Amino acid sequence: MTKWTPNRIAKPLVATAIGVGMLAAALSAGPAAAQGKKLTIALPGVPPIFGAVYAYVARDAGLYKKYGLDVTLKAMNSGVGAARAVVSGAVDVSMSPTPPVAVMVSNAGVPLIAVSGMEINDWMLGSMDPKLTTCSQVKGVAVGVDSPRGARWVQLANMIRPCKLIPDKDVPTVNLSTNVGAAMVSGKLKLGVLHSDDIPVIERESGKKLTIVARVEETSPGSHYVLITTNKKVLAEKRDSLVRMAAAHIEAMNMLYDESKWNDIAKMAKPTGRSVEDSVKALGIFTAMNYWPRDTAGLSAKRIGKAIAIQTGVGKRTKGKSGINPKKTPVTPAQLTDHSVWNDAMAMVKKMK
Repeated sequence: MTKWTPNRIAKPLVATAIGVGMLAAALSAGPAAAQGKKLTIALPGVPPIFGAVYAYVARDAGLYKKYGLDVTLKAMNSGVGAARAVVSGAVDVSMSPTPPVAVMVSNAGVPLIAVSGMEINDWMLGSMDPKLTTCSQVKGVAVGVDSPRGARWVQLANMIRPCKLIPDKDVPTVNLSTNVGAAMVSGKLKLGVLHSDDIPVIERESGKKLTIVARVEETSPGSHYVLITTNKKVLAEKRDSLVRMAAAHIEAMNMLYDESKWNDIAKMAKPTGRSVEDSVKALGIFTAMNYWPRDTAGLSAKRIGKAIAIQTGVGKRTKGKSGINPKKTPVTPAQLTDHSVWNDAMAMVKKMK
């Protein structure tokens, strides 16, 4: 495969710790022999997307500490930038969208490997203009995304493909990281690629009803959402730390489904930019759709295979300008994932109970 040179990495924003004593005090300090194992995890968006709240719960509820880890969380402009940081060695782990990761591995042979993931895709194209409600009407209208060929950009491509439209050719895009909703509220943009939790905030702050033009689950049903990635060198050198990280994430994601803890979790979600009230609402929205995996690695081969197949088709239609280059062999789900880390983590969780 072609040698890959990482692009300039967006400057990370180190997340500040927020103490939540009530939950942290209830958790043990973890195996003494494992204390001090360090990992740096890059999360998508500045501020991070709400889907990354599990990492802040793992930190602030003492779960990383329970499993003997010293974890630094860094917010980056996009999940694609986070994945590039993993490749370059600037961070150990990233939460990155599945389609671009599959493209990077297939086209350039980057040494990324996924140790867990999130399968449910909630992306949608929202409109503040009540007259702008169909895919065909999007042509020529600016749409808010995260970054060029970032997660929102890729999902915009998926949502407007049925109308034979292409981002930045037929539809101009505006790069805003996770601040798309704010631009729509201010009236600077009519259209934006959004997560489910963006909707109630946009409607409350704008006083207007938001229209859903398209959903990824309708235009590309059954695709895979995001991967928790590392690189093969880190996997070889820090495998025990990755297992402990996965164990902390298993407990944190399960905690998200405990409604009795939502008020405390909402306080831990402060780095995402959501208020406590909005965070509680978001927890209700996302848990209802089983957004965060519960006692599963979140690495469905069928869903990952669908994401790869979509990007393979994009590559053929664009002659390699986007998606997986037709001259390259697409990565397989088995090549892109390592289930053993999560399996060992689940065994560790059961042992620690």
